[in-house]
Amino acid sequence: MSTTTCLHLADLARLQPPKLSQSVHREECTQCFDNQDDPAGIDVCLICFNGSCLDKDRHHSSTHHHKSGHVFALNIKRKPKPSSQRVEDEQPPAKMTKLAITEDHEEDKYDHSTVLKCWKCDPEKGAELPGFSTDPEIRKLVDSVMNSLSSARQSEVKAWEEEFLPCEHTFTLQQLSTGHIPASGLAHCAKCDLTGNLWLCLTCGSLGCGRQQFGGIGGNGHGLHHFEETGHPVNVKLGTITPEGGADIYCYACNDSKLDPELAAHLSTFGINVQTQQKTEKSMTELQIEHNLKFDFSLTGEDGKALEPVFGPGRTGLSNLGNSCYVASVMQTLFSLPAFQKRYHPNDRPSASSHWTSCNASLPADCVDCQMFKLADGLLSGRYSHPASHIPQHPTDPLMHDSPTSVFQEGIKPTGFKALIGKGHEEFSTMRQQDSEEFLSHLLTVLRRYSHSHPSSNPASAPEPTEIFAFGMEQRLQCGECKGVRYRTDGMDVVSVPVPAKEKGKDAEGKVEWEQVKLEECLDGLTGAEALEYACPNCKKNVIAIKQSKFATFPEVLVLHAKKFQLVNWVPTKLDIPIILPPSDQLVLDSYLSQGLRSNETELPSDSESATPGLPQFNEAAMAQLEGMGFPTVRCQKALLATGNSDAEAAMEWLFGHMEDPDIDDPIQVTAGGGTSGPEPSQEQIAMLADMGFSPAQARKALRETGGDAERAVEWLFSHPDDTGESTAPPSSGPPAKPAGSSSLPAKYILKAFISHKGPSVHSGHYVAHIRVGDAWILFNDEKVVKADEESVKELKTLAYLYIFEKA
Repeated sequence: MSTTTCLHLADLARLQPPKLSQSVHREECTQCFDNQDDPAGIDVCLICFNGSCLDKDRHHSSTHHHKSGHVFALNIKRKPKPSSQRVEDEQPPAKMTKLAITEDHEEDKYDHSTVLKCWKCDPEKGAELPGFSTDPEIRKLVDSVMNSLSSARQSEVKAWEEEFLPCEHTFTLQQLSTGHIPASGLAHCAKCDLTGNLWLCLTCGSLGCGRQQFGGIGGNGHGLHHFEETGHPVNVKLGTITPEGGADIYCYACNDSKLDPELAAHLSTFGINVQTQQKTEKSMTELQIEHNLKFDFSLTGEDGKALEPVFGPGRTGLSNLGNSCYVASVMQTLFSLPAFQKRYHPNDRPSASSHWTSCNASLPADCVDCQMFKLADGLLSGRYSHPASHIPQHPTDPLMHDSPTSVFQEGIKPTGFKALIGKGHEEFSTMRQQDSEEFLSHLLTVLRRYSHSHPSSNPASAPEPTEIFAFGMEQRLQCGECKGVRYRTDGMDVVSVPVPAKEKGKDAEGKVEWEQVKLEECLDGLTGAEALEYACPNCKKNVIAIKQSKFATFPEVLVLHAKKFQLVNWVPTKLDIPIILPPSDQLVLDSYLSQGLRSNETELPSDSESATPGLPQFNEAAMAQLEGMGFPTVRCQKALLATGNSDAEAAMEWLFGHMEDPDIDDPIQVTAGGGTSGPEPSQEQIAMLADMGFSPAQARKALRETGGDAERAVEWLFSHPDDTGESTAPPSSGPPAKPAGSSSLPAKYILKAFISHKGPSVHSGHYVAHIRVGDAWILFNDEKVVKADEESVKELKTLAYLYIFEKA
């Protein structure tokens, strides 16, 4: 870099410090993962605060200057402090005692250097202006950039911790005075002889043993039995009470851990003084941590040897931002697929460089394509796949084994990608653990929205990759009396299969074991016939109909979601049911292909003549399912209108949330121009959808059909591509849209990857991905990438949550 006398100093006076609402990208480039630790550092634009690298091949800093015309930048470099000055080298790591990831303090580990640069003086490399570092105004600006970044970074490395909140049952707890309970060590379960894992009912003082817990903690579940017999919901675990008033509190009615603000007073009813208590048993959190640590960090094979870390292109780890393993497992899997590699990381890289030059987004951090190109480059280039250089090598460090070669990667941080993809989403914008299958579906929706609103002008650009997952699932409904049939095909990306739960017995620790289930049995359950009540438009009465689903088409890549859950008090509880895959991991779906309408079948008449004019044709199967649960017809119709008219489960959730609406049973009003009445969509909502490439008429109708929910409106638009929005009536001519995918046979698939989950719920625990690379399996466990042990793969494969099959 050159040093010069700047001729553009008058522009310095116009520089303003970043506002609180602005993101300052000073840690790494927004278009690649080069960061402030690199020898050249990172340039932070002092106008828009974009961060860009100085690599001679990618030249993102000069590209930013040429596109934006922004003149001044702050170059930032970071170096680790000598080991003698680092706080972390003074003592071994503290033992983990709470379910949390704590925030690192940069000032304890690194030294920073900054210098002002003018890109107008040197448009190729940027001219350094070191003489201005002592200027008070410049120093003030520099400090504001450095400090604001520190606060902005809190959103990505903010400590996360299990948050326990009170519930209505702890707030309204009514106690019965039954006298003091026996002293610690003398107490035992009221229904058995267990003296550990005891739970005190805070209503009546009954002592019951808990359920079996991780780590061999015994229990016969008598505390739960007491709740089922009496309805007393709130219990506290003896042995976890501390003098500070902390304790494990569980509400059986909510089926979750809770907080009791008046615990000390409630315990005093039974003669317990919290100030004299000593914690003698592990809390549920500690037990869960121990269980998760065994899975997360015990990267050893069946022979006890450490698994071999691997490095190189396609073997780059993703650093955990705190509960982001669901993102890492999905993205590692997607970028192992040729369609995503070709679209976002072609060998000659013309797509990325072309997009970076022509991108119209205000900042690369706000562009979906930019962030997908960046993540693909980070994972597939191999530039960032190398052993971490500054992991402390303490004897107690679980990352260290017999050889220095067992040091894992530091991993790249998908901070910008996660923030952009989760933006505006109620769950994915948080730091909480999420469901990997739900995230995959959300990501595919985001990518399709972006592709629809930003069609590529580059003829050499690879096709939109999400279509490899798309297929059609056909639903056949047959009246049990007149034998008339009706067919409907729904577009899907993931097939969710029910997994039969057959209890086998209990292991030595009392944990329930489940019988093995063949994958074909799950598919048979998905495509099997189901009887339901149905208002037949031909018979003009309620009848029993038979519903059956089969594949109308097959996708190029099949994502199979194993539904291994039971609802306990309306809370999904995960079951470890082993699924046995076909030999050689090859799946053949030929027998599950639908034959469509047959020559000897008679189609049921349309409901349009008897329906209210202006209303859409409701999903018959969803209507039948909802009405079969006892909901009035008008409520079912309103729920389907509000949720996209396709999913009975989503409609049911809407119904439970709107049971108290004063107009819930009022007839649906239809506007003169068609469509249901209700709040007229705002111009802002219509304009937002129009910006994505839809017409105002389409946007208006979609918003009306979905009750003004913009996100569902977009989904409705994508599922009704032929609807112009001018009329609520379905198109009167032309064949129906052909579903994506192919109906050609054979439909043979081979397992490419699987995502596993450890933990009692999809919203806690940990996700990892196993991906087949050639003849070997690679385990992607956040930043730790290792060659998987074949025996472990066989077991984990049976307990996977998502299976990804490629068409052979």
